[in-house]
Amino acid sequence: MTALVPTPGQTVGPFFHYALPYAGDHELVPATRPDAVRLHGRVLDGAGEPVPDAILELWQSGPDGAVVHEPGSLRRDGYTFTGWGRAPTDRTGHYSFTTLRPGRAAPYFALTVFARGLLDRLFTRAYLPGAAPAALRSLDAVADDRGFVFDIRLQGEDETVFLDFTRD
Repeated sequence: MTALVPTPGQTVGPFFHYALPYAGDHELVPATRPDAVRLHGRVLDGAGEPVPDAILELWQSGPDGAVVHEPGSLRRDGYTFTGWGRAPTDRTGHYSFTTLRPGRAAPYFALTVFARGLLDRLFTRAYLPGAAPAALRSLDAVADDRGFVFDIRLQGEDETVFLDFTRD
């Protein structure tokens, strides 16, 4: 038998803007809905520079705190809340979701970051203001006039806390 030689790893980008965005990807609900909120912020690298070619995915509970089991995330119908969305960053590193406020049972937005230079996706959470556990206060989003702001720093000083979901 021939011994197999390991090959180098590959990063998870930067090809996102070619294939992953779709119409309405960042609008979990229409912005005109009376209870709609906006979750937005910037993705920054270790030097504080914007990451213009990242994609974020969002999962969340509904306003009642229940996990949403509605189909249709990839073909939005304009009214069904599916609890999932995807948003690219622009040239300034800014992303934005139009969604609903998550319920008290799970008062956070679960976020996954895909960006150039990463060997795997990163997981984090943006908690509603004041809702993060004491050890994770840096994951509290900040309220603004239309919803919440949550910046993601990929490394360096003030690096965002990323969660590890690997299994042994």
